[in-house]
Amino acid sequence: MSKRVVLAMSGGVDSSVAAVLLREQGYDVIGLFMRSGATAEEVCRTGGTSLPVVSTASHKQGCCSAGDAADARRVADRLDIPFHALNFSDAFGRIKDYFVDEYLAGRTPNPCVQCNNWLKFGKLWDFAQQVGADFIASGHYARVVPGPALVRGVDLDKDQSYVLFGLPRDLLPHVLFPIGDQCKPAIREIAHRAGLRVFDKPDSQEICFVPDNDYAGFIRRYRGDLDTAGDLVDTAGNVVGQHDGYEHFTIGQRKGMGVAFGVPRYVVEVDAATHRVVVGTRDDLRCHELEADRLNWLTDDVPSHFSCQAKIRYRHEPAPAEVEVLDHDRLRVHFPDPQFGVTPGQAVVLYDGDRVLGGGWIR
Repeated sequence: MSKRVVLAMSGGVDSSVAAVLLREQGYDVIGLFMRSGATAEEVCRTGGTSLPVVSTASHKQGCCSAGDAADARRVADRLDIPFHALNFSDAFGRIKDYFVDEYLAGRTPNPCVQCNNWLKFGKLWDFAQQVGADFIASGHYARVVPGPALVRGVDLDKDQSYVLFGLPRDLLPHVLFPIGDQCKPAIREIAHRAGLRVFDKPDSQEICFVPDNDYAGFIRRYRGDLDTAGDLVDTAGNVVGQHDGYEHFTIGQRKGMGVAFGVPRYVVEVDAATHRVVVGTRDDLRCHELEADRLNWLTDDVPSHFSCQAKIRYRHEPAPAEVEVLDHDRLRVHFPDPQFGVTPGQAVVLYDGDRVLGGGWIR
């Protein structure tokens, strides 16, 4: 294999340090910035190749913004690596459709997982093959170890293996996560020593196409006027209030209901068919079991029953679980100790210690 690698550069400190480390390891690095929208086209330096890219006049926030594109370009210039900034607005359109469709179905989407599956690693690998690279890389906190196997990053507080469970298994031999064996403070120090201005840049917290974090507003702007208003009800079915759109709610939510209950109340169910949002106590969020489908396995010979640890959202600590594989595309997870806020539409990811076995989407 050659040592040419295409690195997804977001303009943040993590992917920038990934570029530094890959160069130190002797790789021929090509940087690629993926834009989610476009208004006009320009041409950027690509190491001898001119490619269409979007204007840096649009978008001011998010991990795919104009400012981030400029930061990524400056890092590439400082490290003297070829840099491409390509418009993937069509592919991002698929992610936006998924995001809106899931909310309108009463589920809570995870666009970052789907972006990794469909775009960051799918399109990244396509591009890598076009430029003769045998590897793709990103600034995720995860590791690929001999096997190959996907495992958690050394910095467990930053570990991103959860959002990578959907990677095709046959792609793992071609994937590099240069910062996966580092902790965040060390990453910032490496960037500072390398003279990168992004060394103290804050981490992106928002979904790139919803930079103001107004999910419901984005849904209405994207789909137009919607009739999604309905009743707030308690677990006995009694109406306790009204809401102006069930897309404002997700399982486990405590604030923003517009009704004063006197004691803490949480969203425990969103029923898209009736437009009802069910509220209850924290105990009503207790869950011993879930079913998931659309599975992706990163290991061979999955038994029909096995014990592991399961993670039900990004910031969830993996919990002991018993798994029953129902068929090739469905499984059931049982938690001996109940988990709180199991949410349809989110991913459940299965671990054997630090190793990712696979996962699916909670039904």
